[in-house]
Amino acid sequence: MLKVGFVGAGFVAKFHATALRSVRGVEVAGVTALAGAEELSKQIQGTGVGGGTVYPTVGELCKNVDAVAIFAPNFARLEVMQMISDARKAGAELKGIICEKPLARNMKEAEALVTMAREANLLTAYFENQIHMPAVRNARDQLASVEGAMGPVHLTRSAEEHGGPHEPWFWDPTRQGGGVLCDMGCHSIAVGWYMLTPSEREPTFLSPRRVTAQTMLLKWGLEAWRSKLMERGVDYTKTPAEDYATGAVSFQNPETKQEVVAQFTDSWMYDAPGLRLLMEALGPGYSYTVNSLESPAGMFISDEAASSVADAELALEKSQASRGALILQPNEADLYGYVDEWRDAAAAFSRQQDAMLDWEYGRDIMRLVMASYLSAERGATIDLADPKVMKELAGYIPAIQAGEGWKVLGR
Repeated sequence: MLKVGFVGAGFVAKFHATALRSVRGVEVAGVTALAGAEELSKQIQGTGVGGGTVYPTVGELCKNVDAVAIFAPNFARLEVMQMISDARKAGAELKGIICEKPLARNMKEAEALVTMAREANLLTAYFENQIHMPAVRNARDQLASVEGAMGPVHLTRSAEEHGGPHEPWFWDPTRQGGGVLCDMGCHSIAVGWYMLTPSEREPTFLSPRRVTAQTMLLKWGLEAWRSKLMERGVDYTKTPAEDYATGAVSFQNPETKQEVVAQFTDSWMYDAPGLRLLMEALGPGYSYTVNSLESPAGMFISDEAASSVADAELALEKSQASRGALILQPNEADLYGYVDEWRDAAAAFSRQQDAMLDWEYGRDIMRLVMASYLSAERGATIDLADPKVMKELAGYIPAIQAGEGWKVLGR
């Protein structure tokens, strides 16, 4: 049994606790958070996924678990990791460490996190749920023989879209690391890369070559919507972030030298039933598509009955409505890949190995996100084969992340 401790008790921590109802061999032994720990502990205990003991500090948590899952906000990752490192030096017998996407806000932070984890001799797991989505994995498995006969996928398209994040810090580019590109582009770039990767190859088998991207502030830059953010303490007249990002990353097969492309599009303005994940993979003579809004279940709520709806998101994450014909996803944690990423991490740690996606992989994804911001700022394609570019990315902070988004997005 892997005893896991959660650092953080917000939306994603609760979602992971729900996912663990479908995972054997893992229990949530403890929780620590600046806020919400007691509520999360009650959820954990009530659903039978662990004792969920509330600890006052990260250090105390580390003494009582086998692995720590960092679900704290992006801006707190380095501080939390330092506490874990200190606990390890003080004798905490941790096996591994998990971090929710994105690993960091920039390359400096990502490198620091990787270094601290390795110096602490910890196994690592980078949680990128979309790569573990059953629909994606099953499509790849079923098409493996076709791929072997015809050749691997040469073009992917991936998109994640919803109406906007839950917490105010997500909207603040200086704390989150940017806007939708940092928040959700990391998902879309990762799953696009994975869908391009030939079967039985490591996730980083294909070499990134070039990145072209565009960022814009569309809906949430309008006065009517900007004022709603002001009510939450976020001022997009001073520190705006992008609510729309699109781009393409080209990769090269190191054996055949063939180039393939992953297109991505992400937005915080999808005013529709709720969160939509849309993926397409196109190979020579075959293809597959994944759409998270296609469900075998649905429901209808009349105007008269709408006032009694307790929580619209019980049916679908980021739901935009509580009446009319609504989509119902009966098991979102499994649909989105949260269940299988836990199974992968637990199995790997039990073998004394890193998960399929380790923190070095998370660092690689952050490099592609940073390259996308740099491309958008310059209005040019970024050549990842250029050593000067790679050196620049190592210390690069996007204008949006620095609180100067108005330079690239306008006021």
